[in-house]
Amino acid sequence: MEVFGVNGKKKETVVPLLPLRGLLVFPTMVLHLDVGREKSVKALEQAMVEDHMILLTSQKDVAIDEPDMDDLYKMGTIARVKQLLKLPNGTFRVLVEGVARALITEVISEEPYFLVKVEKFADRAAKNLEDEALKRTMLEYFEQYINLSKRLSVDIYASIVDIDEPGRMADIIASHLPLKLEEKQRILETIDVKERLNKIIQILHNEKEVLQLEKKISARVKQSMERTQKEYYLREQMKAIQKELGEKEGKTGEVEELKEKIEAAGMPEHVKQTALKELDRYEKIPATSAESTVIRNYLDWLIALPWSKETEDIHDIKQAEAILNEEHYGLDKVKERVLEFLSVKQLTKSLKGPILCLAGPPGVGKTSLARSIAKALGRRFVRVS
Repeated sequence: MEVFGVNGKKKETVVPLLPLRGLLVFPTMVLHLDVGREKSVKALEQAMVEDHMILLTSQKDVAIDEPDMDDLYKMGTIARVKQLLKLPNGTFRVLVEGVARALITEVISEEPYFLVKVEKFADRAAKNLEDEALKRTMLEYFEQYINLSKRLSVDIYASIVDIDEPGRMADIIASHLPLKLEEKQRILETIDVKERLNKIIQILHNEKEVLQLEKKISARVKQSMERTQKEYYLREQMKAIQKELGEKEGKTGEVEELKEKIEAAGMPEHVKQTALKELDRYEKIPATSAESTVIRNYLDWLIALPWSKETEDIHDIKQAEAILNEEHYGLDKVKERVLEFLSVKQLTKSLKGPILCLAGPPGVGKTSLARSIAKALGRRFVRVS
């Protein structure tokens, strides 16, 4: 029975079915398939006995070894088996050529192989100016895509440029695009040629934008790598020259020495990272720059701080009172406040609390009082202006 529709000729026929795993065949495609599943081999043998026609349908889930009809897409491709060859490992290599889209309308049997009734769809030829405009736009976008892509050669464009049927051209272009199986299946299920052309144009537009972004990112990464490699090469060259000259006083040697001191200073991790960051800036800034001196002084100051050195406090209030009385006559209110501070610190065993501030004109004993407090606690006294 033959039925004519809007999009072309439809014809019902009965054919064996060959499930494909992770693969989709478009009409007009010619390719080799390796077949090893028992049902699939029997379907091929039946096709060879009759008219060499078979339905190729993709699995929805590639992980299923023995699919049933619910695991297969309803729309597939009627193909002609052109060649069948048995390989030494027991599998068959078959050469197929896609002929037309076909929709499964009835399952006749599932054993010993799938046998189904299908409705075939033939694409109509371009009939108006809109079809021709869509075809030309699709071809132009595909040419731009090939020029940007490294996966496809110009020969592919040359092989399809003279195809008259827009539907056939759309199928061939779709077969060359890096699409997921679900996307290719949607294109296969699009019977209307005009709708199919619009889908391919949209996909080509998106792929073209992705390739342009990839090209920009690649160029940016390459430029960054070249700059980094150049800096590394120049630094290594500088080190080699200084080594040959026996110089260790150059800035490279100075930077290495500072780095060793930073590593050995026992700084907290966040302070160490800041110091290394400033050291990197110091290495890149010319020695004649005023900022170079500022950074060097800052690094020396960070290294000089006693990050990993500590003393054990002496918590003896009577001894502290004796030292304060011995070294300072009078100042009773001040000494009483200091002793209160030390007492609270002894009880809480914490650094948290008020900070002592000694205020007054020069020469009244602020520094000597601070020195006495350090002596009473058994701490080293350091004056920082």
